[in-house]
This record gives sequence, C-alpha cells and structure tokens, in this order.
Amino acid sequence: MKLLSLLSAHSHAKRWLAAALALIVAAGVCLASYGNVDAAIRQNRIERLNARIENIYTSEYQNAADEKLAQEKSTSAATEDDMLIVENPYGTNTTSLYVYFTTDDAVSVSYTVHADGYADFTRTAYQRSKYAKTHEFQLLGLIPDVKNTITFTLTNSDGDSRTKTVERKGASLLGNEETQLEQTVSAKSGQNLGDGLYAILGNDSDEQDFMFYYDTNGVLRGEIPVLYYRSHRLLFDKNGLMWFSASTKHMVGMNRLGKLEKIYDLGSRYILHHDYALDSNGDIVMLATELNRDDHAVQDQVAKLDTSTGKVTKVLDFGEMFADYKASTTHAGTDESDMSAKGRWDWLHVNTIQLLDDGSALFSARETSTIIKVNDLESNPTLDYMIGERSVWKGTKEASSFLTKVGDFSDTGGQHSITYVADDSLPDGQYYLYMFDNNYGTSLTRPDFDWSVIDGISTEFSSDTANSQYRKYLVDENAGTYTEVSSFDVPYSPYVSSAQELDNGNILIDSGMKGLFGQYSSDGTLLAQYKMTLSSSYIYRVYSYDFSGFYFA
Repeated sequence: MKLLSLLSAHSHAKRWLAAALALIVAAGVCLASYGNVDAAIRQNRIERLNARIENIYTSEYQNAADEKLAQEKSTSAATEDDMLIVENPYGTNTTSLYVYFTTDDAVSVSYTVHADGYADFTRTAYQRSKYAKTHEFQLLGLIPDVKNTITFTLTNSDGDSRTKTVERKGASLLGNEETQLEQTVSAKSGQNLGDGLYAILGNDSDEQDFMFYYDTNGVLRGEIPVLYYRSHRLLFDKNGLMWFSASTKHMVGMNRLGKLEKIYDLGSRYILHHDYALDSNGDIVMLATELNRDDHAVQDQVAKLDTSTGKVTKVLDFGEMFADYKASTTHAGTDESDMSAKGRWDWLHVNTIQLLDDGSALFSARETSTIIKVNDLESNPTLDYMIGERSVWKGTKEASSFLTKVGDFSDTGGQHSITYVADDSLPDGQYYLYMFDNNYGTSLTRPDFDWSVIDGISTEFSSDTANSQYRKYLVDENAGTYTEVSSFDVPYSPYVSSAQELDNGNILIDSGMKGLFGQYSSDGTLLAQYKMTLSSSYIYRVYSYDFSGFYFA
C-alpha cells in the first residue's frame, strides 16, 4: 500500500509539473501573441495617422474645410455672447481653435488660456485693424485632454474693456511629446525671456513627424503635423503666409487661420534639405539634393521655388563651382532621403543659407567646416570668399580665397545655423556673423585629414568632456579679415543644433543631440534650459518666433 501510495503521489506530481509547464508555455505563447497584436495595433494606428496627415496636406481637404466653415458661419449667431468656435478646422494645429464673432463696437481682442496646473497663456489676436467689429483668428495654447478656461478681453479705443469666458476641453495630441517640458534650469523671478514661442524643428520620429510650439514656461502651445522629415525654419512673406517644409518634397504656405493656401510638390529632380530663405521677389531659395545623379552626390545644390507657380529651377551646383575639390574627396556619406543607402557622395554637406540684400549669399558647409560667400547667387553665381581652416582646401585654387583670421581663436568644426547680421553702426563692408559651432572635426569624404590642426577641436562623436560653442565674428570685407567678438561654451552636440540672438538680448541655443535648449545671456550665463525627450536621435533646430503680425498683434 505504501508503495502504491508513493507511486500515486509521484504520478500526481508529474501530472502537476506537466500542467504547470503547459501553463508556462501557454503564457509565453500568449505574451508573444499579445506583443505581436500590440505591435500590429500600433503599426495600424501609425498608418492611419499618416494617411490622415497626407489627406490634410491636399487642396481638396483645405477647400472642404473652407466650405464647412462658411456654412457654419452662415448659420451661427457669431456674437460676442455666442461665438463660433471650431476645433482645428484645417487640421494643421491640433490644440488650436478657430474663433469668429462680431461686435457692435470696434474692439481689439486678447485672450487668456487657463488650465489647472499650467501657466496661463495670454496673447492679443492679430487683426488687420487694431480695432474692428468683425473678429476672425486662430487661438493657440490649449492644454490637451483637460478643461481650458478661455477669457476673451474686448477693448475699445477709449480703453473700456469687457470680458467673455468659455470653456473647452483641449484636443488629444496626435504625437507623444510632453505637454510640460522638464526645466533643468529655471529662470529667476523677473528674468526676461521674451514672449516668443520656441518652434521645435526636427524632433524626427519613425512614426509621425511634427513641429511643436512651446512657451517660455516650457508648456506646449501648438502641435503642427508634417508629412515626414522636418521643417527647418519658418518664413513669413508679404502676403500673410507662413512658409515651411512639410517633407523633403513639399513646401507649404499657411495663412493666419491655419489653412494651407499653397501646397507645392518639388517634383522629381530635387529634394530639399536643411534650409531655405525668401528672396526679394518672395520666392524660396533652398538647399537641395539633385536626384538620380550618376555620381550619387548629395546635399550640394541650390534650387529655387517660384511661390506663385510652384516651378522649381536650378540656381547653383557647388560640384561645378568646386569641381577640383569635389574630385579630391572619397565617395562616402549618407542620404537623408534614403538612410539605408551607402556610398552617397556627401562631399560638402551645406546646412545653412543666408540671403543678403545685394543678391549675394552665405552658406555653411559642414563637411569642410567652411563658411562660403557667393556673389550674384540667382543670376551669375561666383565665389567671393571663404571663412574657416584653409588647410582643408590645400592644393585647390580656392585655398587662396580665405579671409585672414585676426586674433587668437579656434576655427569652427562642422558649424550649423550661421546667421548674418547687418548693423547700421558698422562701416560699409562690415557685418556680424554668428553660429552654433559644433566643434567636431570629422569628414567622411576626407578620412585622412588631421582635424587636430584646429586647436581644441573634438574628434570624438561621444564625449563627456567636449563642448560646442556659440561664436560670433566681425567680418570686414574691405580688409579681408574676420575677428571673433564673442564666444562661450554650450553642451556638446557633434551634429545639428542652432543659435539665435533674440530681441531681448539673450541667445537661444539648441544642443540638438542632447535634447537641450535654452536662453543664455550675452556673456554665456545660462538663464533657462529645457529638456525634451528625443523621438530618435536629435532636435535639428529650435528657433523663437513672436508671430507678430501673424497669429498675434
């Protein structure tokens, strides 16, 4: 009996163990299955969102939104006590509102958005006349997924004012960005950070790409979906349109209400990259890659978009201007239009364009750590001069085109976001030029060049000790010289990043690969800094815009 009992117990244990193992296997299968289902659901969501945004970037969608608004306006009371308020009718700013109403007297309109737990957001709406009886504008600043109390203040020319209050739940975000950014350094009480909005340009994602607006409290005030890739800067023309890139293939012009009035596909010859500028005719001159080249050269072209017709024409091929230098380099690099591609000939990698009033232009070339001045860009482009480490160009005829450095300071390494500054206090022929100096010496197409010739430069992609710099030069074209007038260290970012001098005297720095941006005083004191979670690898640029004459008065 004892033996039978033992055998029975052993058999029971085996059955229990087998059952347990079966459960574990089943659970594993279920978890894997759930993981696959979650991945499939996520992919489906991304595809649906991408399709939704693609639809928004069509004239059909924008015109249909116009027609729908016209119908709603025709049936709405649209008075100050019963305003017509529509959530994001054109699909171009997720948390925005379209507002339309009339008043018996002419008034200006300001508004304050309040949501518990967040700083208030106050702006005066743009109107063609300061005081008007018909009011139509895009309201920014709602906090997603919570109750927002919006207080409108109507003020007449005598200074008399009255308020109207409405409540709206903020729309859910389409992306995964933070509503409140972490502030690694908070501004001191009373510190003037200005009233601009930080435009986050290029927190690239593998899912859906956006441009974001954050206020100086680090609070999200706008989510603008783009097709893919990134916007590189915002341009404001004389017709009330804000231009930006919505992909490598699309430039768009958006009006003050959020409607995309111009949607241009660049065609089959070029894709844009990194930068663009408005010329004196209101056309867009842009940095580009020419597609389907036999030599696979990339990021070495300048093209122009006619903003009236959408026609794209060639302006400059740097490969023709610098043929000897180009021939001396190796076929290496990447292509942002096809990141899986190998052997792209990224021999120059132009990353910034600045157009000057006399028809000339300044360019920043990352691969050569050179700043290039070109005369008569749109008519008969010729090289004027270059700034930087001339030994990079040793053995070429262009080596004699460099301005002379005056003073003891290091030249740049892979600089980004150069900005030309005219100053009436300077004599003719002088100007200021500032930039984000990445201070990173590398060139995939010049693997044998010794970047240590530049004192203090980093040759490490990842470093705990290296710094990048904000740098400002005084350029004297008459004397053929450049002098450093200001510089200070900023968090290290070997690639991308930006610098911008603000109207309040501060300097906005984006250290893109750190996901950090903030305002510095002119002596380099960090006043406020924000950290944003990176979608993939970096934030390309951060520029501040006050949107005066566009969204705001």
